[in-house]
Amino acid sequence: MGTGKRLFQYALMYKKLLISGLLLLAIAVAADLAGPLVAKKIIDDHIAKAEVAGIDFQPIAILLAVFFGLAVVAAIFRYGQYLLLQMGANRIIQKMRNEVYEHIQTLPIRYFDNLPAGKVVARVTNDTEAIRDLFVTVVSQFAASFMTIFGIYIALFFLDWKMALIALFVIPILIVWTIVYRKYASKYNHIVRGKVSDMNGMINESINGMTIIQAFSREKQIEDEFAALNEEHYRYQNKLLILDAATSHNLVGVIRSLTFVLFIWYFGSAEMNGAAAISVGMLYAFVDYITRLFNPVTGIVNQLARLERANVAAERVFELLDQPGEPVVDKRIPRYKGNVRFEHVWFAYKEQEYVLKDIDFEAKQGETVALVGHTGSGKSSIMNLLFSFYDVSKGAITIDGINIKEHSRQTIREHMGIVLQDPYLFTGTIESNVSLGDPRITRDTVQKALDAVGGERVLKNLPKGLDEPVIEKGSTLSSGQRQLISFARALAFDPAILILDEATSNIDTETEEIIQHAMDVLKKGRTTFIIAHRLSTIKNADRILVLDRGEIVEQGTHDELLKQGGRYEQMYKLQSGEKNIS
Repeated sequence: MGTGKRLFQYALMYKKLLISGLLLLAIAVAADLAGPLVAKKIIDDHIAKAEVAGIDFQPIAILLAVFFGLAVVAAIFRYGQYLLLQMGANRIIQKMRNEVYEHIQTLPIRYFDNLPAGKVVARVTNDTEAIRDLFVTVVSQFAASFMTIFGIYIALFFLDWKMALIALFVIPILIVWTIVYRKYASKYNHIVRGKVSDMNGMINESINGMTIIQAFSREKQIEDEFAALNEEHYRYQNKLLILDAATSHNLVGVIRSLTFVLFIWYFGSAEMNGAAAISVGMLYAFVDYITRLFNPVTGIVNQLARLERANVAAERVFELLDQPGEPVVDKRIPRYKGNVRFEHVWFAYKEQEYVLKDIDFEAKQGETVALVGHTGSGKSSIMNLLFSFYDVSKGAITIDGINIKEHSRQTIREHMGIVLQDPYLFTGTIESNVSLGDPRITRDTVQKALDAVGGERVLKNLPKGLDEPVIEKGSTLSSGQRQLISFARALAFDPAILILDEATSNIDTETEEIIQHAMDVLKKGRTTFIIAHRLSTIKNADRILVLDRGEIVEQGTHDELLKQGGRYEQMYKLQSGEKNIS
Protein backbone atom coordinates (compact mmCIF):
# COMPACT_ATOMS: atom_id res chain seq x y z
CA MET A 1 0.00 0.00 0.00
CA GLY A 2 1.31 3.45 -0.93
CA THR A 3 2.38 6.03 1.62
CA GLY A 4 -0.45 8.39 0.66
CA LYS A 5 -3.10 5.70 1.14
CA ARG A 6 -1.72 4.75 4.54
CA LEU A 7 -1.72 8.37 5.68
CA PHE A 8 -5.29 8.67 4.42
CA GLN A 9 -6.26 5.65 6.54
CA TYR A 10 -4.90 7.38 9.63
CA ALA A 11 -6.88 10.48 8.69
CA LEU A 12 -10.08 8.40 8.44
CA MET A 13 -9.70 7.40 12.10
CA TYR A 14 -10.45 11.00 13.05
CA LYS A 15 -12.55 11.96 10.06
CA LYS A 16 -15.20 13.74 12.16
CA LEU A 17 -12.69 16.31 13.40
CA LEU A 18 -11.06 16.73 10.00
CA ILE A 19 -14.30 16.91 8.01
CA SER A 20 -15.80 19.38 10.51
CA GLY A 21 -12.67 21.51 10.17
CA LEU A 22 -12.85 21.41 6.38
CA LEU A 23 -16.56 22.38 6.43
CA LEU A 24 -15.78 25.39 8.60
CA LEU A 25 -12.95 26.20 6.21
CA ALA A 26 -15.32 26.04 3.23
CA ILE A 27 -17.73 28.47 4.94
CA ALA A 28 -14.85 30.82 5.78
CA VAL A 29 -13.60 30.76 2.17
CA ALA A 30 -17.12 31.40 0.81
CA ALA A 31 -17.60 34.35 3.18
CA ASP A 32 -14.21 35.73 2.25
CA LEU A 33 -14.80 35.46 -1.51
CA ALA A 34 -18.21 37.10 -1.29
CA GLY A 35 -16.53 40.37 -0.28
CA PRO A 36 -15.49 41.58 -3.78
CA LEU A 37 -19.02 40.92 -5.12
CA VAL A 38 -20.48 43.09 -2.37
CA ALA A 39 -17.89 45.78 -3.14
CA LYS A 40 -18.78 45.62 -6.86
CA LYS A 41 -22.44 46.17 -6.05
CA ILE A 42 -21.62 49.16 -3.84
CA ILE A 43 -19.48 50.75 -6.59
CA ASP A 44 -21.68 50.01 -9.63
CA ASP A 45 -25.18 50.33 -8.14
CA HIS A 46 -24.64 53.19 -5.76
CA ILE A 47 -21.39 55.17 -5.99
CA ALA A 48 -21.16 55.19 -9.83
CA LYS A 49 -24.82 56.30 -10.11
CA ALA A 50 -24.54 58.94 -7.43
CA GLU A 51 -23.71 61.67 -9.94
CA VAL A 52 -27.08 61.17 -11.61
CA ALA A 53 -29.45 60.35 -8.78
CA GLY A 54 -27.56 61.45 -5.69
CA ILE A 55 -26.22 59.27 -2.96
CA ASP A 56 -28.54 57.12 -0.83
CA PHE A 57 -26.45 56.20 2.20
CA GLN A 58 -28.86 53.64 3.69
CA PRO A 59 -28.26 50.79 1.16
CA ILE A 60 -24.55 51.59 1.12
CA ALA A 61 -24.46 51.33 4.91
CA ILE A 62 -26.29 48.01 4.76
CA LEU A 63 -23.90 46.64 2.13
CA LEU A 64 -20.90 47.88 4.10
CA ALA A 65 -22.29 46.12 7.19
CA VAL A 66 -22.67 42.94 5.11
CA PHE A 67 -19.10 43.37 3.84
CA PHE A 68 -17.77 43.73 7.38
CA GLY A 69 -19.99 40.90 8.65
CA LEU A 70 -18.60 38.55 6.01
CA ALA A 71 -15.06 39.37 7.18
CA VAL A 72 -16.04 38.60 10.79
CA VAL A 73 -17.73 35.33 9.78
CA ALA A 74 -14.64 34.32 7.78
CA ALA A 75 -12.37 35.07 10.75
CA ILE A 76 -14.53 33.10 13.22
CA PHE A 77 -14.85 30.05 10.99
CA ARG A 78 -11.14 30.08 10.13
CA TYR A 79 -10.39 30.08 13.85
CA GLY A 80 -12.72 27.10 14.31
CA GLN A 81 -11.25 25.16 11.40
CA TYR A 82 -7.74 25.80 12.69
CA LEU A 83 -8.60 24.33 16.09
CA LEU A 84 -10.37 21.29 14.64
CA LEU A 85 -7.63 20.49 12.12
CA GLN A 86 -4.96 20.95 14.79
CA MET A 87 -6.82 18.63 17.17
CA GLY A 88 -7.30 16.05 14.42
CA ALA A 89 -3.62 16.21 13.45
CA ASN A 90 -2.49 15.91 17.06
CA ARG A 91 -4.72 12.85 17.52
CA ILE A 92 -3.34 11.23 14.36
CA ILE A 93 0.27 11.76 15.44
CA GLN A 94 -0.51 10.64 18.98
CA LYS A 95 -1.88 7.37 17.64
CA MET A 96 0.96 6.94 15.15
CA ARG A 97 3.63 7.50 17.81
CA ASN A 98 1.94 5.04 20.15
CA GLU A 99 1.77 2.45 17.37
CA VAL A 100 5.42 2.97 16.42
CA TYR A 101 6.59 2.71 20.03
CA GLU A 102 4.37 -0.31 20.64
CA HIS A 103 5.73 -1.95 17.49
CA ILE A 104 9.31 -1.33 18.61
CA GLN A 105 8.59 -3.50 21.67
CA THR A 106 7.69 -6.40 19.39
CA LEU A 107 10.80 -6.25 17.20
CA PRO A 108 13.41 -8.94 17.77
CA ILE A 109 16.74 -8.06 19.35
CA ARG A 110 18.39 -8.89 16.04
CA TYR A 111 16.76 -5.80 14.46
CA PHE A 112 18.45 -3.44 16.94
CA ASP A 113 21.85 -5.03 16.28
CA ASN A 114 21.94 -3.18 12.95
CA LEU A 115 20.08 0.07 13.75
CA PRO A 116 21.54 2.57 16.24
CA ALA A 117 19.21 3.77 18.97
CA GLY A 118 19.47 7.39 17.78
CA LYS A 119 18.03 6.46 14.38
CA VAL A 120 15.07 4.71 16.01
CA VAL A 121 14.49 7.77 18.20
CA ALA A 122 14.56 10.02 15.12
CA ARG A 123 11.74 8.02 13.53
CA VAL A 124 9.57 8.08 16.64
CA THR A 125 10.02 11.82 17.28
CA ASN A 126 11.39 13.86 14.34
CA ASP A 127 9.72 11.94 11.53
CA THR A 128 6.30 11.80 13.19
CA GLU A 129 6.54 15.54 13.88
CA ALA A 130 7.16 16.11 10.17
CA ILE A 131 4.02 14.07 9.45
CA ARG A 132 2.15 16.26 11.92
CA ASP A 133 3.11 19.25 9.77
CA LEU A 134 1.46 17.45 6.87
CA PHE A 135 -1.90 17.17 8.60
CA VAL A 136 -1.80 20.55 10.34
CA THR A 137 -0.22 22.92 7.84
CA VAL A 138 -0.11 21.21 4.49
CA VAL A 139 -3.61 19.73 4.49
CA SER A 140 -5.07 22.95 5.86
CA GLN A 141 -3.17 25.11 3.37
CA PHE A 142 -3.90 22.86 0.40
CA ALA A 143 -7.57 22.55 1.29
CA ALA A 144 -7.93 26.30 1.79
CA SER A 145 -5.98 27.03 -1.38
CA PHE A 146 -7.94 24.66 -3.60
CA MET A 147 -11.24 25.87 -2.17
CA THR A 148 -10.19 29.48 -2.72
CA ILE A 149 -8.98 28.86 -6.28
CA PHE A 150 -12.18 26.96 -7.11
CA GLY A 151 -14.34 29.72 -5.59
CA ILE A 152 -12.41 32.48 -7.38
CA TYR A 153 -12.86 30.80 -10.77
CA ILE A 154 -16.59 30.42 -10.12
CA ALA A 155 -16.77 34.13 -9.33
CA LEU A 156 -14.65 35.04 -12.38
CA PHE A 157 -16.84 33.02 -14.75
CA PHE A 158 -19.90 34.59 -13.15
CA LEU A 159 -18.50 38.06 -13.84
CA ASP A 160 -16.99 37.56 -17.34
CA TRP A 161 -16.31 34.11 -18.80
CA LYS A 162 -13.83 35.40 -21.41
CA MET A 163 -11.56 37.04 -18.87
CA ALA A 164 -11.95 33.97 -16.63
CA LEU A 165 -10.64 31.75 -19.43
CA ILE A 166 -7.50 33.90 -19.62
CA ALA A 167 -6.84 33.29 -15.92
CA LEU A 168 -7.13 29.51 -16.38
CA PHE A 169 -3.61 29.25 -17.82
CA VAL A 170 -2.31 29.36 -14.23
CA ILE A 171 -3.56 25.81 -13.53
CA PRO A 172 -1.44 23.79 -16.02
CA ILE A 173 1.68 25.78 -15.04
CA LEU A 174 1.04 24.90 -11.40
CA ILE A 175 0.53 21.19 -12.21
CA VAL A 176 3.69 20.93 -14.34
CA TRP A 177 5.78 22.72 -11.75
CA THR A 178 4.50 20.45 -8.97
CA ILE A 179 5.49 17.34 -10.94
CA VAL A 180 8.98 18.68 -11.67
CA TYR A 181 9.49 19.91 -8.11
CA ARG A 182 8.49 16.62 -6.48
CA LYS A 183 10.83 14.67 -8.73
CA TYR A 184 13.91 16.45 -7.38
CA ALA A 185 12.69 17.37 -3.90
CA SER A 186 11.88 13.75 -3.06
CA LYS A 187 15.46 12.70 -3.80
CA TYR A 188 16.98 15.55 -1.78
CA ASN A 189 14.62 15.08 1.17
CA HIS A 190 15.45 11.39 1.42
CA ILE A 191 19.11 12.28 1.79
CA VAL A 192 18.44 15.14 4.22
CA ARG A 193 16.23 12.99 6.49
CA GLY A 194 18.80 10.21 6.34
CA LYS A 195 21.58 12.56 7.41
CA VAL A 196 19.45 13.91 10.27
CA SER A 197 18.93 10.33 11.39
CA ASP A 198 22.69 9.61 11.13
CA MET A 199 23.49 12.70 13.19
CA ASN A 200 20.95 11.70 15.85
CA GLY A 201 22.54 8.28 16.01
CA MET A 202 26.01 9.74 16.32
CA ILE A 203 24.96 12.24 19.00
CA ASN A 204 23.30 9.46 21.02
CA GLU A 205 26.38 7.26 20.69
CA SER A 206 28.74 10.13 21.60
CA ILE A 207 26.79 11.02 24.75
CA ASN A 208 26.72 7.39 25.91
CA GLY A 209 30.43 7.01 25.18
CA MET A 210 31.56 10.44 26.37
CA THR A 211 33.74 8.94 29.11
CA ILE A 212 35.74 6.92 26.58
CA ILE A 213 35.92 9.80 24.08
CA GLN A 214 37.40 12.16 26.65
CA ALA A 215 39.58 9.54 28.31
CA PHE A 216 41.29 8.76 25.01
CA SER A 217 41.26 12.36 23.72
CA ARG A 218 39.13 11.54 20.70
CA GLU A 219 37.09 14.78 20.85
CA LYS A 220 38.65 16.19 17.66
CA GLN A 221 38.08 12.99 15.69
CA ILE A 222 34.45 12.82 16.75
CA GLU A 223 33.99 16.50 15.91
CA ASP A 224 35.42 15.92 12.43
CA GLU A 225 33.18 12.90 11.82
CA PHE A 226 30.12 14.88 12.90
CA ALA A 227 31.20 17.87 10.80
CA ALA A 228 31.44 15.62 7.73
CA LEU A 229 27.87 14.42 8.25
CA ASN A 230 26.70 17.96 8.89
CA GLU A 231 28.46 19.22 5.75
CA GLU A 232 26.66 16.71 3.54
CA HIS A 233 23.37 17.60 5.24
CA TYR A 234 24.16 21.28 4.54
CA ARG A 235 24.87 20.63 0.83
CA TYR A 236 21.55 18.92 0.22
CA GLN A 237 19.70 21.48 2.32
CA ASN A 238 21.16 24.12 -0.02
CA LYS A 239 19.95 22.18 -3.05
CA LEU A 240 16.47 22.17 -1.55
CA LEU A 241 16.84 25.87 -0.77
CA ILE A 242 17.68 26.65 -4.42
CA LEU A 243 14.67 24.61 -5.53
CA ASP A 244 12.35 26.28 -3.00
CA ALA A 245 13.65 29.78 -3.79
CA ALA A 246 12.84 29.30 -7.46
CA THR A 247 9.44 27.97 -6.48
CA SER A 248 7.87 30.45 -4.15
CA HIS A 249 7.62 34.18 -4.82
CA ASN A 250 9.77 34.19 -7.94
CA LEU A 251 7.65 31.73 -9.89
CA VAL A 252 4.35 33.10 -8.61
CA GLY A 253 5.45 36.68 -9.24
CA VAL A 254 6.18 35.92 -12.90
CA ILE A 255 2.82 34.20 -13.36
CA ARG A 256 1.01 37.07 -11.66
CA SER A 257 2.66 39.64 -13.91
CA LEU A 258 1.85 37.57 -16.98
CA THR A 259 -1.79 37.32 -15.90
CA PHE A 260 -2.10 41.09 -15.52
CA VAL A 261 -0.44 41.61 -18.91
CA LEU A 262 -3.01 39.32 -20.53
CA PHE A 263 -5.84 40.94 -18.60
CA ILE A 264 -4.78 44.49 -19.60
CA TRP A 265 -4.29 43.34 -23.21
CA TYR A 266 -7.82 41.91 -23.25
CA PHE A 267 -9.33 44.99 -21.63
CA GLY A 268 -7.40 47.38 -23.93
CA SER A 269 -8.36 45.44 -27.08
CA ALA A 270 -12.01 45.59 -26.10
CA GLU A 271 -11.81 49.35 -25.64
CA MET A 272 -10.01 49.95 -28.95
CA ASN A 273 -12.45 47.74 -30.82
CA GLY A 274 -15.33 49.76 -29.49
CA ALA A 275 -16.70 46.93 -27.38
CA ALA A 276 -18.69 47.77 -24.29
CA ALA A 277 -16.41 48.92 -21.54
CA ILE A 278 -16.62 47.03 -18.27
CA SER A 279 -17.86 48.88 -15.23
CA VAL A 280 -15.63 50.26 -12.52
CA GLY A 281 -17.10 47.77 -10.04
CA MET A 282 -16.45 44.91 -12.46
CA LEU A 283 -12.87 46.12 -12.88
CA TYR A 284 -12.39 46.33 -9.11
CA ALA A 285 -13.83 42.84 -8.55
CA PHE A 286 -11.68 41.31 -11.28
CA VAL A 287 -8.48 42.94 -10.02
CA ASP A 288 -9.33 41.87 -6.46
CA TYR A 289 -10.02 38.25 -7.49
CA ILE A 290 -6.92 38.06 -9.68
CA THR A 291 -4.84 39.37 -6.77
CA ARG A 292 -6.47 36.90 -4.40
CA LEU A 293 -5.90 34.05 -6.86
CA PHE A 294 -2.17 34.18 -6.35
CA ASN A 295 -2.27 34.01 -2.57
CA PRO A 296 -3.44 30.34 -2.57
CA VAL A 297 -1.13 29.61 -5.52
CA THR A 298 1.76 30.93 -3.44
CA GLY A 299 0.48 28.89 -0.50
CA ILE A 300 0.43 25.67 -2.51
CA VAL A 301 3.88 26.24 -3.98
CA ASN A 302 5.37 27.13 -0.60
CA GLN A 303 3.92 24.01 1.01
CA LEU A 304 5.43 21.65 -1.56
CA ALA A 305 8.65 21.48 0.48
CA ARG A 306 6.77 20.50 3.65
CA LEU A 307 4.69 18.03 1.67
CA GLU A 308 7.83 16.27 0.44
CA ARG A 309 9.45 16.30 3.88
CA ALA A 310 6.33 14.80 5.38
CA ASN A 311 6.08 12.20 2.61
CA VAL A 312 9.70 11.09 3.11
CA ALA A 313 9.24 11.05 6.89
CA ALA A 314 6.10 8.92 6.50
CA GLU A 315 7.99 6.45 4.31
CA ARG A 316 10.62 6.08 7.05
CA VAL A 317 8.00 5.59 9.77
CA PHE A 318 6.09 3.03 7.71
CA GLU A 319 9.34 1.25 6.91
CA LEU A 320 9.79 0.75 10.65
CA LEU A 321 6.17 -0.34 11.10
CA ASP A 322 6.58 -2.84 8.28
CA GLN A 323 9.42 -4.63 10.03
CA PRO A 324 8.08 -8.04 11.08
CA GLY A 325 7.44 -8.10 14.80
CA GLU A 326 5.97 -10.54 17.24
CA PRO A 327 2.86 -9.73 19.26
CA VAL A 328 3.38 -9.29 22.99
CA VAL A 329 1.41 -12.16 24.55
CA ASP A 330 0.43 -11.87 28.21
CA LYS A 331 -0.16 -15.59 28.71
CA ARG A 332 0.58 -17.09 32.13
CA ILE A 333 1.99 -20.55 32.61
CA PRO A 334 2.76 -22.50 35.79
CA ARG A 335 6.19 -21.95 37.31
CA TYR A 336 8.89 -24.13 35.79
CA LYS A 337 10.56 -26.92 37.66
CA GLY A 338 13.67 -25.70 35.89
CA ASN A 339 15.00 -28.67 33.91
CA VAL A 340 16.83 -27.15 30.94
CA ARG A 341 18.11 -29.13 27.98
CA PHE A 342 20.17 -27.97 24.98
CA GLU A 343 19.81 -30.60 22.27
CA HIS A 344 22.56 -30.34 19.63
CA VAL A 345 22.09 -26.60 19.25
CA TRP A 346 23.74 -24.65 16.44
CA PHE A 347 23.43 -20.88 16.15
CA ALA A 348 24.66 -18.11 13.84
CA TYR A 349 24.05 -14.36 14.09
CA LYS A 350 24.81 -14.26 10.37
CA GLU A 351 23.83 -17.07 8.08
CA GLN A 352 26.27 -20.02 8.19
CA GLU A 353 28.73 -18.15 10.45
CA TYR A 354 28.12 -20.38 13.46
CA VAL A 355 29.11 -19.07 16.87
CA LEU A 356 27.66 -22.16 18.61
CA LYS A 357 28.32 -25.65 17.27
CA ASP A 358 26.49 -28.76 18.44
CA ILE A 359 25.94 -27.57 22.03
CA ASP A 360 24.47 -30.48 24.00
CA PHE A 361 24.00 -30.47 27.78
CA GLU A 362 21.37 -30.65 30.51
CA ALA A 363 20.85 -28.55 33.63
CA LYS A 364 18.56 -30.22 36.18
CA GLN A 365 16.24 -28.50 38.61
CA GLY A 366 18.15 -26.68 41.34
CA GLU A 367 21.56 -27.15 39.70
CA THR A 368 24.09 -24.41 39.16
CA VAL A 369 25.78 -24.59 35.77
CA ALA A 370 28.72 -22.30 35.03
CA LEU A 371 29.93 -21.33 31.56
CA VAL A 372 33.56 -20.30 31.16
CA GLY A 373 35.79 -19.55 28.22
CA HIS A 374 37.69 -16.80 26.51
CA THR A 375 35.89 -13.82 24.94
CA GLY A 376 33.98 -14.94 21.85
CA SER A 377 33.73 -18.56 22.96
CA GLY A 378 29.91 -18.46 22.91
CA LYS A 379 28.98 -18.09 26.59
CA SER A 380 26.63 -15.13 26.19
CA SER A 381 25.17 -16.59 22.99
CA ILE A 382 23.97 -19.64 24.95
CA MET A 383 22.17 -17.36 27.40
CA ASN A 384 20.72 -15.25 24.58
CA LEU A 385 19.16 -18.39 23.14
CA LEU A 386 17.85 -19.60 26.49
CA PHE A 387 16.27 -16.21 27.11
CA SER A 388 14.81 -16.37 23.60
CA PHE A 389 16.45 -13.16 22.44
CA TYR A 390 17.39 -15.14 19.33
CA ASP A 391 16.15 -18.39 17.79
CA VAL A 392 18.37 -21.45 17.37
CA SER A 393 19.59 -22.19 13.84
CA LYS A 394 19.53 -25.96 14.37
CA GLY A 395 18.63 -28.20 17.29
CA ALA A 396 16.25 -27.42 20.16
CA ILE A 397 16.10 -25.98 23.67
CA THR A 398 13.60 -27.48 26.10
CA ILE A 399 12.45 -26.49 29.56
CA ASP A 400 10.79 -29.30 31.51
CA GLY A 401 10.68 -31.25 28.27
CA ILE A 402 8.79 -28.54 26.32
CA ASN A 403 10.42 -26.84 23.33
CA ILE A 404 10.64 -23.13 24.09
CA LYS A 405 9.34 -22.39 20.57
CA GLU A 406 5.93 -23.69 21.65
CA HIS A 407 5.39 -20.58 23.78
CA SER A 408 5.71 -16.87 23.06
CA ARG A 409 8.95 -15.16 24.04
CA GLN A 410 7.20 -13.26 26.85
CA THR A 411 5.72 -16.46 28.26
CA ILE A 412 9.08 -18.23 28.18
CA ARG A 413 10.72 -15.37 30.09
CA GLU A 414 8.00 -15.12 32.74
CA HIS A 415 9.82 -17.44 35.16
CA MET A 416 13.35 -16.36 34.27
CA GLY A 417 15.55 -13.74 35.88
CA ILE A 418 18.70 -12.21 34.46
CA VAL A 419 21.53 -10.05 35.78
CA LEU A 420 23.81 -8.58 33.12
CA GLN A 421 27.46 -7.63 33.35
CA ASP A 422 26.53 -3.97 32.83
CA PRO A 423 23.10 -3.60 34.50
CA TYR A 424 20.74 -1.01 33.10
CA LEU A 425 18.80 1.22 35.49
CA PHE A 426 15.90 3.42 34.45
CA THR A 427 15.03 6.93 35.57
CA GLY A 428 12.94 6.62 38.75
CA THR A 429 13.76 5.30 42.22
CA ILE A 430 15.53 2.27 43.60
CA GLU A 431 12.14 0.72 44.34
CA SER A 432 10.82 1.27 40.79
CA ASN A 433 14.02 -0.19 39.35
CA VAL A 434 13.59 -3.38 41.35
CA SER A 435 9.85 -3.80 40.76
CA LEU A 436 9.83 -2.31 37.21
CA GLY A 437 6.32 -1.08 37.98
CA ASP A 438 4.90 -4.61 38.24
CA PRO A 439 1.92 -4.46 40.65
CA ARG A 440 2.74 -8.00 41.85
CA ILE A 441 6.04 -6.76 43.30
CA THR A 442 5.15 -4.95 46.52
CA ARG A 443 7.38 -2.56 48.43
CA ASP A 444 7.88 -5.24 51.06
CA THR A 445 8.99 -7.71 48.33
CA VAL A 446 11.48 -5.14 47.05
CA GLN A 447 12.92 -4.65 50.52
CA LYS A 448 13.22 -8.40 51.13
CA ALA A 449 14.93 -8.91 47.76
CA LEU A 450 17.48 -6.20 48.57
CA ASP A 451 18.02 -7.63 52.03
CA ALA A 452 18.52 -11.10 50.58
CA VAL A 453 21.39 -9.95 48.37
CA GLY A 454 22.96 -7.91 51.14
CA GLY A 455 21.75 -4.64 49.75
CA GLU A 456 21.32 -3.03 53.15
CA ARG A 457 25.12 -2.97 53.56
CA VAL A 458 25.75 -1.24 50.24
CA LEU A 459 22.68 1.04 50.09
CA LYS A 460 22.64 2.10 53.73
CA ASN A 461 24.33 5.45 53.00
CA LEU A 462 21.61 6.58 50.59
CA PRO A 463 19.49 9.14 52.48
CA LYS A 464 16.11 8.23 50.95
CA GLY A 465 16.50 4.47 50.98
CA LEU A 466 14.16 2.77 48.53
CA ASP A 467 12.94 6.19 47.37
CA GLU A 468 16.43 7.36 46.42
CA PRO A 469 16.19 8.95 42.93
CA VAL A 470 17.90 7.12 40.09
CA ILE A 471 18.77 8.89 36.85
CA GLU A 472 19.22 7.21 33.47
CA LYS A 473 21.64 4.25 33.66
CA GLY A 474 22.10 4.90 37.41
CA SER A 475 25.22 6.96 36.75
CA THR A 476 25.15 8.50 40.26
CA LEU A 477 25.44 5.06 41.88
CA SER A 478 28.53 2.90 42.18
CA SER A 479 28.92 -0.18 40.01
CA GLY A 480 28.38 -2.36 43.07
CA GLN A 481 25.15 -0.56 43.96
CA ARG A 482 23.85 -0.86 40.40
CA GLN A 483 24.69 -4.55 40.32
CA LEU A 484 22.94 -5.26 43.61
CA ILE A 485 19.82 -3.41 42.46
CA SER A 486 19.85 -5.45 39.26
CA PHE A 487 20.35 -8.65 41.27
CA ALA A 488 17.46 -7.77 43.59
CA ARG A 489 15.33 -7.01 40.53
CA ALA A 490 15.82 -10.53 39.21
CA LEU A 491 15.16 -12.14 42.60
CA ALA A 492 12.03 -10.07 43.31
CA PHE A 493 10.30 -11.83 40.43
CA ASP A 494 11.14 -15.20 42.04
CA PRO A 495 12.48 -16.87 38.88
CA ALA A 496 12.70 -20.62 38.40
CA ILE A 497 15.72 -20.08 36.16
CA LEU A 498 18.32 -17.50 37.14
CA ILE A 499 20.95 -16.25 34.67
CA LEU A 500 23.99 -14.35 35.88
CA ASP A 501 25.89 -12.97 32.89
CA GLU A 502 29.30 -12.08 34.36
CA ALA A 503 27.37 -10.40 37.16
CA THR A 504 30.35 -10.13 39.49
CA SER A 505 32.96 -8.87 37.03
CA ASN A 506 32.39 -5.15 37.65
CA ILE A 507 32.15 -5.09 41.45
CA ASP A 508 34.63 -5.01 44.31
CA THR A 509 35.63 -8.03 46.35
CA GLU A 510 33.50 -7.09 49.36
CA THR A 511 30.33 -6.77 47.28
CA GLU A 512 31.21 -9.98 45.44
CA GLU A 513 31.37 -11.78 48.78
CA ILE A 514 27.94 -10.40 49.69
CA ILE A 515 26.45 -11.72 46.43
CA GLN A 516 28.23 -15.07 46.77
CA HIS A 517 26.83 -15.53 50.27
CA ALA A 518 23.32 -14.56 49.12
CA MET A 519 23.49 -16.93 46.15
CA ASP A 520 24.30 -19.91 48.35
CA VAL A 521 20.92 -19.39 49.99
CA LEU A 522 18.88 -18.17 47.06
CA LYS A 523 19.88 -20.67 44.38
CA LYS A 524 18.10 -23.50 46.19
CA GLY A 525 15.11 -24.57 44.12
CA ARG A 526 16.34 -22.60 41.13
CA THR A 527 18.30 -23.64 38.10
CA THR A 528 21.13 -21.13 37.94
CA PHE A 529 23.40 -20.36 35.00
CA ILE A 530 26.54 -18.37 35.69
CA ILE A 531 28.77 -16.81 33.06
CA ALA A 532 31.98 -15.82 34.79
CA HIS A 533 35.51 -14.74 34.04
CA ARG A 534 36.44 -15.03 37.70
CA LEU A 535 36.78 -18.77 38.19
CA SER A 536 36.91 -18.25 41.96
CA THR A 537 33.18 -17.45 41.91
CA ILE A 538 32.13 -20.80 40.42
CA LYS A 539 34.05 -23.35 42.50
CA ASN A 540 30.81 -24.63 44.01
CA ALA A 541 28.91 -24.98 40.71
CA ASP A 542 27.36 -28.40 40.11
CA ARG A 543 28.76 -28.40 36.58
CA ILE A 544 31.18 -26.22 34.68
CA LEU A 545 31.09 -26.08 30.89
CA VAL A 546 34.30 -24.93 29.24
CA LEU A 547 33.71 -23.40 25.81
CA ASP A 548 36.11 -22.66 23.00
CA ARG A 549 35.08 -21.22 19.62
CA GLY A 550 31.46 -22.20 20.09
CA GLU A 551 32.04 -25.75 21.27
CA ILE A 552 32.00 -27.45 24.68
CA VAL A 553 35.52 -28.77 25.06
CA GLU A 554 35.38 -29.79 28.75
CA GLN A 555 32.74 -30.23 31.42
CA GLY A 556 32.59 -31.36 35.02
CA THR A 557 32.91 -30.00 38.55
CA HIS A 558 35.72 -27.69 39.61
CA ASP A 559 37.74 -30.53 41.12
CA GLU A 560 37.10 -32.88 38.20
CA LEU A 561 38.28 -30.32 35.67
CA LEU A 562 41.43 -29.57 37.64
CA LYS A 563 42.25 -33.27 37.66
CA GLN A 564 41.81 -33.44 33.86
CA GLY A 565 44.71 -31.05 33.46
CA GLY A 566 43.17 -29.40 30.41
CA ARG A 567 42.08 -25.93 29.37
CA TYR A 568 40.21 -25.19 32.62
CA GLU A 569 43.27 -26.00 34.72
CA GLN A 570 45.35 -23.61 32.59
CA MET A 571 42.81 -20.83 33.04
CA TYR A 572 42.59 -21.44 36.78
CA LYS A 573 46.35 -21.36 37.22
CA LEU A 574 46.55 -18.05 35.36
CA GLN A 575 43.99 -16.53 37.75
CA SER A 576 45.25 -18.25 40.84
CA GLY A 577 46.03 -15.72 43.57
CA GLU A 578 44.60 -12.73 41.61
CA LYS A 579 41.70 -10.91 43.21
CA ASN A 580 40.45 -8.68 40.41
CA ILE A 581 40.53 -10.36 37.02
CA SER A 582 37.92 -9.32 34.51
